[in-house]
This record gives sequence, C-alpha cells and structure tokens, in this order.
Amino acid sequence: MEVTRHNFAEACALLSEALDKASFVAIDGEFTGLHCKHKPNLFDSLEERYHKMRTGSLDFLLVQFGLCVFKYDGEKSRYTAYPFSFYVFPRPVNRHAPDVRFLCQSSSIDFLASHNFDFNKVFRDGIPFLTSLDQERLKELVLERHSQTEMANIASTTEKSPKFVSPPTNKALVDVPEEEKEFLERVCKDVEMFLQDDKQPHLSLEPCNGFKRKLIYQTVYAKYPKGVHLDSLPVENSRLKYICVSRASEEEKKKIDQLKLQTALDEVDEAAGFAKVIQMLSASKRTIVGHNMMLDVMHTLHQFSGPLPETLDDFKAMTNCVFNKIIDTKVLATSHPLKDLLPFSSLGDLKNSLSQTPFQVPKIVMAKNFPEYSAETEQLHEAGYDAYITGLCFATMANYLGSLVKTPPKGGRVSPTSHLMEPFMNKLAVHMINELPYINITGLDLQPDRSHVFYVTFPAEWKMSDIHNLFSSVGPVMISWINDCSAYVALNRRDLIRSVADIPSSPNHTIMGYAEYKQQVEYMTAPFPPEVASAPQPDEPKVEVRGVKRSHDSIQEVDGPDDEVAELTQGESKKQKAMNPK
Repeated sequence: MEVTRHNFAEACALLSEALDKASFVAIDGEFTGLHCKHKPNLFDSLEERYHKMRTGSLDFLLVQFGLCVFKYDGEKSRYTAYPFSFYVFPRPVNRHAPDVRFLCQSSSIDFLASHNFDFNKVFRDGIPFLTSLDQERLKELVLERHSQTEMANIASTTEKSPKFVSPPTNKALVDVPEEEKEFLERVCKDVEMFLQDDKQPHLSLEPCNGFKRKLIYQTVYAKYPKGVHLDSLPVENSRLKYICVSRASEEEKKKIDQLKLQTALDEVDEAAGFAKVIQMLSASKRTIVGHNMMLDVMHTLHQFSGPLPETLDDFKAMTNCVFNKIIDTKVLATSHPLKDLLPFSSLGDLKNSLSQTPFQVPKIVMAKNFPEYSAETEQLHEAGYDAYITGLCFATMANYLGSLVKTPPKGGRVSPTSHLMEPFMNKLAVHMINELPYINITGLDLQPDRSHVFYVTFPAEWKMSDIHNLFSSVGPVMISWINDCSAYVALNRRDLIRSVADIPSSPNHTIMGYAEYKQQVEYMTAPFPPEVASAPQPDEPKVEVRGVKRSHDSIQEVDGPDDEVAELTQGESKKQKAMNPK
C-alpha cells in the first residue's frame, strides 16, 4: 500500500490493526544519498565507524519508509503480509517548525529514478514529521503564546490609551506611523458600523501584512476592550492574512481562545506525522527485521525520534529503547551455518538463493486490499516490497535453521522469539570492517586481535607497490588506505610480527603498531589528556621500530564471528546462549 499524507490516517488505522498479534515486522528505507565526507576503512573500530556514519550520512534524507507486518496463521500454516510504502517529507507546518535542509547524492537519485521512484509523491504528497523533541518544543511554544494572549487580553480591558499589546507577543507597544493613521481610522469606522448592525455575523477586513495586522489589533482592542474578538485567518491561495471581527462576550472569548489552543496543539500532534508510526512500532514490542539495516536504524531514529548521540554506547541504548528486539538478515546470512550456502548476501541475491534447495520458502498471502507481491515479482527498491522480501528471507532462513535441530519445531516454523534466534538478536551488520561483522546492541562487541596491523606514513607520491616493497621481508600484506600519505598495513603471516622491527628505517616513512597509534590519537583528541600515560604490561613483547621503543598490541585469542554464532545443529539452547557475549 502506497501511503501519502492524503491517506495517512487510514493507513495508521490499518497498521494498528495489523500490529495486533503480529509475528514480526520487516522494514526498509530509501534515501537521497548514502554517505559523504569520511571514507570507511577495513580497520576502523566500531566507535570510529559509527562516528563516520553519524557525521557523514545523516545529512541525507530518508524519503520512503517500507514496512511489512507478518502475521502467522498456525491453522493454515501460512503468513499474511501487510506491506506499506510511506512517502515522507519534512514539510514545515508553520514558521516555527523546523525548515529542514538536506543533501542529495546524484548517484542515489539516479538509482531511484532508474527504478521508477515517484519523487512527486515525496515532495508534493509526502507525510510530514517531527521528532519527539521538536513536537514537545512546538507544544511549549503554543502554550507560551496562549499565555501571552491571555495577558494581552487582561491588559486590553484596563489600558485606555490607543496603544495595544498584540496577542502573540508581550513585546513593547508599537507607535502608529503617520502614514497608517488614515488606514486605522477606516478600520475603526468599519468596526463601529459592524457593531451597530446586529444582522451582520462577522466582518472581514481587507487582507494586509503582519505589521498592519498588529496595528489593527492594538488599535481596535484599545478602543473596544470588551465585546469584540479579532482573529487572523489565511487568504485562500495566498500568503496574506486578513482579520475577521466578531462579537463575543468575555466568556465567549475565553471559549474561543481555549478552542484555538486545543486546535493548535492538535495541529502539532498532526504535524508529528510519520513519527506516530515509529511510536506504534516501538509500543508494539514486535521484533523488527531488516537487511543490512544499520543506516535504516540510524536514519529512523534521527528523523523521527531525536538527534543521534555522539558515542556508540549511547546509540546502542537509544536503539534498544525504541526497538528492543532487532534481527538483521545480513548477520543471519553471513554466519554459520548459512553463509556456506549463501555466496552472495545482497537482498536480491539472497532472495534468489533462498528460492532453491535446500531452502523452502514459507507460504505467504497478501492481506485484503494490499498489493500482490510475490518472490517472483521484481520491484526491488520500492521500500514496501523490499521490506516484504526482507521478511520472506528471514522466515525462510529461520525455518531452515529449525530443520537442522534434533527436534524440529512444530509445522517447521521458527519464530523470531525462538531460542534459535538468540545468537542473532540485536546485532546490526557493519560493512567492510575486518573481523568485525556486526555491532552488538545489547551485549559486548567482538574485540579482534590487530597485533599484526601497522599504521604507516609515507610520501604522497608512493604507490601500492612501494608499500609492498617496504614490507617485502615479512611476506604478503593487506593495505587499507587512510589518505594519500598514510595507510594501515596488515601482515598475512602473524608469526612475522616481530620481524617488522628489522625493516630498514628511513626519514621518509614511519611504522607504528595499531594499538599504539590508536592510543596516541585518543590521547591527542581527549579534552583533558591523562597526566600519566598507562605503562605497558611487563609481559607485552617489545620491539624497536624506527628507533622508537614501542609495544605491539597485546595478543589476545579472539575467535571470529563464525565461532561466536551458535552451532545450531546441536539444538541445545544453553550452548547458543553462551555464544552471545554479554
């Protein structure tokens, strides 16, 4: 179902009904760009990668949010799918709402256009949204302006001068310019005639700018402190406003003001728009499934909940607060025992691989009045369809894992809350980080041994062959460029780590161990550098490199992600739980 601001209320009602007794919810996003500024590196730490993504990706906009609710029917042994494609755009609801600026990446826009993405539905009909913080801020502003209006009304009943405190503000009174006096005299004459004519329900003054409206409020309320109510209303198909004059007792004016207050507060709630969907998902406590979903989660939280925190730990806490159960199908597909059967892990390739033996795609039917998707349909990069395919892939992989245990689950279905899913729960895949395949939202992250990695600086004219020549005495190396003058170099043979100290020194290059370099960067960027640097442990091996005494990273036996994931063929939940670091 395509959802714009015109059918958003109807879609929310359908979503609320679908979430009741839902098995899980799959999500996907489409963006105006993916990344800028900071280039990812194979040897980033998870903290560094989060920082790069937070500062380099969030200036782009999530413009389509795909969501597919899956309900399992045990009697019919099938899922019912409810796919939604929400077009979202941060249209300012008033002059106090955020007027968002965002980036577009030409390659991303071209990619979406090549897949028939409808940009008009985004910019013309997109659902507005506010973060929870912006929503509260606007409500506070509405209440503050209402309070100022009440104070102004009190002042108008006691002030006898021709000056007036306008309702929206408690700023100083405005002196009437000479050239506006004739205009105000005409207005007062029209108001006087209106008050004498009981048959006329209201008086519409001619449209004018904000300054003239302020003068009208000031002058009319000073001359008629009781029995008159003024209201600024928009002119149809115009940016101008006009003032509507009506008769009202003090009691009626209070009721009108209260109605305006409630209307303004309701408008703020309405302006929250798509943020309501995220609030509904969060409140449902359903498992959220995505594919390679780190960016999806970051953009979702940033656009619809609040600014992302600076540190990875705080991001984890924020994510777990909004979505307490997450499964990334990228993590599932690239872990044992599935990764040996799935050579490619992009969503399209994954769908194709899972449609073949030994996998069996579960039966899925579409809910009434929803589009007819199927595994054979090719509508990739429509967010609702991608969410549907993500959910289909998850259900297929989960069921396959269930078939490997000694006692397969009834009906062959593995639910997201099954103990078989525990090793994959709350882990977000990260792209191209050596030996760090995911971020663990609710547990300890993996700590890979990088004692074989070195930080190397060199002249800008150096090529890859120059670096290989420099390290030729220690065998083949992997090079990950940082910039034109520096790179990380990883030895293929860890038994030759100490031999790096024997590489001939030269003034045009430097070599530093990975841990020492990271410690140096942390020291230089810390707000308050520690008074005493921590001394190396006595048992740490030491080598001389470039005449500078240094310590290699302490060697720590850390198993890779394959050993961390459960050996599902054993079917023993205790073993699986032990493999999830806490």
